[in-house]
Amino acid sequence: MPTLIAEGERKHVIVMGAGPAGLTAAYELLKREVAVTVVEKDPKQVGGLARTVEHNGYRFDIGGHRFFSKNDEVESLWSEILGPELLNRGRLSRIYYRGRFFAYPIKAANALWNLGPLEAVLCMASYARARLQPVKNPRTLEDWVRNQFGWRLFNIFFKTYTEKVWGISTKELSADWAAQRIKSLDLWVVLRSALFPGRKPTRRGAIVTTLIDKFRYPRLGPGQMWERVAEISDSKGHPVLLGRSVARISHQNNRVRAVTTQTADGRTETHEGTHFISSIPIRELVARLDPPAPEKVRKAADSLSYRDFISVALMIDRANVFPDNWIYIHDPGVRVGRIQNFKNWSPDMVPDPAKTCLGLEYFCFEGDGLWTMPDKELIALATQELGRLGMCSSGEVFDGVVVRQQKAYPVYDDRYQDNVAVVRDYLAAALPNLHLAGRNGMHKYNNQDHSMMTALLVARNIATGSLLDPWKVNADAVYHEDVRAGERDLGGRLVPERVPAG
Repeated sequence: MPTLIAEGERKHVIVMGAGPAGLTAAYELLKREVAVTVVEKDPKQVGGLARTVEHNGYRFDIGGHRFFSKNDEVESLWSEILGPELLNRGRLSRIYYRGRFFAYPIKAANALWNLGPLEAVLCMASYARARLQPVKNPRTLEDWVRNQFGWRLFNIFFKTYTEKVWGISTKELSADWAAQRIKSLDLWVVLRSALFPGRKPTRRGAIVTTLIDKFRYPRLGPGQMWERVAEISDSKGHPVLLGRSVARISHQNNRVRAVTTQTADGRTETHEGTHFISSIPIRELVARLDPPAPEKVRKAADSLSYRDFISVALMIDRANVFPDNWIYIHDPGVRVGRIQNFKNWSPDMVPDPAKTCLGLEYFCFEGDGLWTMPDKELIALATQELGRLGMCSSGEVFDGVVVRQQKAYPVYDDRYQDNVAVVRDYLAAALPNLHLAGRNGMHKYNNQDHSMMTALLVARNIATGSLLDPWKVNADAVYHEDVRAGERDLGGRLVPERVPAG
């Protein structure tokens, strides 16, 4: 028999997912004295995509998570939660290409010098030609970046890495993503910043996030932030319920009534509430509605796709391997896309200062050759590729562990906006007490701070009855109290989408 958790007389919010969005919503609701229950399928830890994994005393991220936001409120929230446990870190990240390291963000003098005099001249000529004869009305990422940098620099600094991350040719990707994500990296802007280094933005909102050279980082990794929020929730009598997968979302008379969860051993619990927040993938959310959503809505949700991610953490018997926080691998001769050096994010990420922990990141689709490769073979592949890149010898690798992350990146194909809109419209009309927040909850490729902002707005809407629109949160927005619901805008940080046919 399922355990029935009765609904109280006051507002009681059920939050699905204990990542940055779900826990931010819970934190805000508890500050406003609204009862909340958070359910999380992971049996061991909170944090979602921002969790920190520990293996034999070595700690590592699922990716790397800088703590920097244009939004002062989010920055203050991080300080409020962790205080002195947040370290101030300098950023160093470079691009590896043909055995050489290039500064990233790209610095013109460094790039041209490393390419050598002949290649530098060819790149500048290619850039000049692109500016004199641009592709008119560029539709593809390839055309857009070629216009901004020239064909040769595009091939060196954009093509290989982009295709590794998204598994789609740059000829098929939409120019929309490039126009937002690298709009501040026009070669002339780079050259101007090199010639006039003293000119810096004076307002926080004017800072280009991609170009920041300092950020904050929890001493024990990003998961420390969310573990602390879970502790605060527990201390207020609302512990996060781990190991609970959402099995059914029951609704009646245009309202969600309860969420039924299931543990690994088959036990079920029913959590009744007045309001519900979902940060789980839209595809999973719609599949668990009971009664089922209309066929059109189910089809739209099922059509949403995701890019998955594998992190292979290798422990190296060397104090210093490279000085960067992370390195982008543009070399087409290896499959790894990015390498994190977690010791350089925080010294306390490793138990022994004489050792180093590197995280090699592989982008894939669930079920493909990389995803299904046994852990032992993935560790061997990562070790071999480190050697091929000249980072360290295989004999220096003394331990390794593999973490697979499903649905790490929502994919923006040519139909995703229409599909998300179908789901949004249905939920708004049929289930107005069910709210979406976060990266997967909204199918928006947002940074951690953006996911947090969507959750803050949702929580405030529930607590106060306001009409703030979380769908307006995007990469350039600084504060959102003046954004009202009702306007259609999927917003968000753009990611590559396929070029529409025709």
